[in-house]
Amino acid sequence: MKHRELPMTFGRHRFRFPAAVFFLLLGVVQASAEDIISLPNLAYRTGPFASSGIPLMNGQRDYMMMINERDGGVNGVRLGYEECETGYSTEKGVDCYEKTKATGLVVQPWSTGITSQILPRSAADRIPILAPGYGFSPITDGKTFKWAFNMPASYWDGVSMILRYVSEGNLDTLKGKKIALLYLDSPYGRDPIPFLQSLAERHGFTFVAIPVAPREMQNQASQWQEIARENPDFVLLWGWGTMNGGAVSEAVRTGFPMERFIGIWWSGQDEDLKAVGQAGKGYRALSWNIPVSDSRAMQDIRKYVLDPKKTEIGEGEFDSVFYQRGAIISMFTVEAIRLAQEHFNTRLINAEQLRWGLENLKLDEDRLAQIGMSGMIAPFSITCEDHTGHAGAWMLEWDGSRFTRISDLLQADQAAAALLVDEMATAYAQANAPWPMNEECKL
Repeated sequence: MKHRELPMTFGRHRFRFPAAVFFLLLGVVQASAEDIISLPNLAYRTGPFASSGIPLMNGQRDYMMMINERDGGVNGVRLGYEECETGYSTEKGVDCYEKTKATGLVVQPWSTGITSQILPRSAADRIPILAPGYGFSPITDGKTFKWAFNMPASYWDGVSMILRYVSEGNLDTLKGKKIALLYLDSPYGRDPIPFLQSLAERHGFTFVAIPVAPREMQNQASQWQEIARENPDFVLLWGWGTMNGGAVSEAVRTGFPMERFIGIWWSGQDEDLKAVGQAGKGYRALSWNIPVSDSRAMQDIRKYVLDPKKTEIGEGEFDSVFYQRGAIISMFTVEAIRLAQEHFNTRLINAEQLRWGLENLKLDEDRLAQIGMSGMIAPFSITCEDHTGHAGAWMLEWDGSRFTRISDLLQADQAAAALLVDEMATAYAQANAPWPMNEECKL
């Protein structure tokens, strides 16, 4: 099958690229004269989840462009931002991975389903996966998943933080209560289920799982009828894209108390709640980032990228949770590149060296201040054994027009999930034997 191609011009040279792959050498005029690092991103700017994907991808792109424009790249090496459109389709995501792996130093799957499919491929190809705040939660086990990272927090961290929040720090007070999970029926939505089941058994609450098929995202009447019958004390939302607005709209219609309706960080986007407006006031969502529009990093994006009209974003997008989350995600990659360059004493690092940089990432308060992102994300560090970092998160609340922070920093109970992480990581390695373990980790 032939792919339609798009012409692109660099200097006097004209090239053609497959339309499925959009390659933007940020700020580069003479591509042949520059040292460039290729950083693929399996984007989803189209389809039912586009409202989430667009600000996230824009934030990532604009941070990298800012680094190129302000600093000339990282130690003189410019960042090549490469998008391959998946529409959030697992099949297209795998195809994009195969198209970009030859030159890419990292892969961002942007879907738990895609992450699961390419997990064994990336290990065989020795290309790191960066899945910030998503993907298969046992990826946290760096001993087993050498090539995958899901910093700064996993879905199981999210479960722990939400339950600690509603129980005021003592999950035993949930005994006799009922907690429902309203989730997109996909690998993403199903990921928290085993951990919630284990916590329900341990702390004596009733757990009810309520799936939403992709075709039902905007019409959840039957799911909310079930919620009305079950009458749970809390409903946790693992939604995405148009499902989020649909869920909040149904909660409003059925009169479910908003203060008992709490979403994971992908269910806390400004755009999804705007259609509901004041009616959704009180809905809450966990978030591992806080927008700080006057931070130095964000002001540099405005100065070097937005004001000169090098890219364009939607009205109000700059101040949004998701746009600034995208900028933070690109910061992870940039900092890992910088670490690898210094450690291996080379400017043009390879994929294995970038993996080392990700595994040794340390973002403490001092480094966040140097980067210009103080207050935007909680400090965390990655180690050989821990590929998540388990940064804290904040509870946000919809005030009718935007999300505002209503809690101090929340922390996950890592010990609560440790046994299940080990069990599922071991089962994965055995099912995919021979599996390449991380022999560098200390026993």
